[in-house]
Amino acid sequence: MRIVFCGSGWFPIVDAIRARLPAGAEIDVRDPARHLAQAVAGAQVILPSNARVDAAALAAARELVLVQQPAVGVEGIDLEAARARGVPVCNVPAANSDAVAEAALLLILALARRLPAARAAFAAARIGEPPGVELRGKVLGVVGLGQTGQRLAAAARGLGMEVVAVGSRSTVAERDALLARADFVSLHCPLTPATRGMIGAAAFAAMKPGAYLVNCARGAIVDRAALEQALASGRLGGVGLDVYWDEPWDPADPLYARDDVVALPHIAGSTVESFARIADAVAGNIGRIMRGDVAGLANRVA
Repeated sequence: MRIVFCGSGWFPIVDAIRARLPAGAEIDVRDPARHLAQAVAGAQVILPSNARVDAAALAAARELVLVQQPAVGVEGIDLEAARARGVPVCNVPAANSDAVAEAALLLILALARRLPAARAAFAAARIGEPPGVELRGKVLGVVGLGQTGQRLAAAARGLGMEVVAVGSRSTVAERDALLARADFVSLHCPLTPATRGMIGAAAFAAMKPGAYLVNCARGAIVDRAALEQALASGRLGGVGLDVYWDEPWDPADPLYARDDVVALPHIAGSTVESFARIADAVAGNIGRIMRGDVAGLANRVA
């Protein structure tokens, strides 16, 4: 069985999956120079990762029997086209919830202690600069109450923070009430038509002046132009990012050079432990599909 990993980057997960594959299954990594439809021709299983698997790519994979996302997000997969082909689509929810929650906390701490400015002070041998803020007594607003949001909330309470939270399908009024109270806001909702651009000019206007934003969900949930304006005006104290509007991002982008921006290379879910859990789930479904056990596929979304 031929399996094609379609994403750019994130290759340690490929090694973890390869080590767990049943006999007769082989995994290739797509050459990013090749069009996706060409790369997946002849594949029986596609692992999309961060590639957009559209109807043309699905049609090109004439022998396709499974689309297995080695992550939770399936917004880049044409689910209707997969249904029309009768090809199951599966994901791996919650496997990296602890990892992403910890990364969100890392960004919160980095913003609170002004990490970019601290690194500049270190380079200049300036002792004791800059002063940061403590988390105890601060309010954390969590948008999205899945496994990741819940685990971040528990960790924040352990640090003495007050937590307010709303679900991914909250109303504008509910979100605005959270934004008005929170010193830190962390996003943990999926990208849907309803959440695309959800944190825009109106949301930034509703935020407490000087509050901080963390996004480990999806880049497009935040309106970039509105974010830049909020930073420039001082309305926003800073932003921590692990996801972007385009990936790979441009490292020379001036936004990421600001001392009120902390940017990670989309590593929130990347830990040895999460890779092992994801690889177990992916290899398990590939084994099931090789045995013809379509009914037994885990975490089927289409």
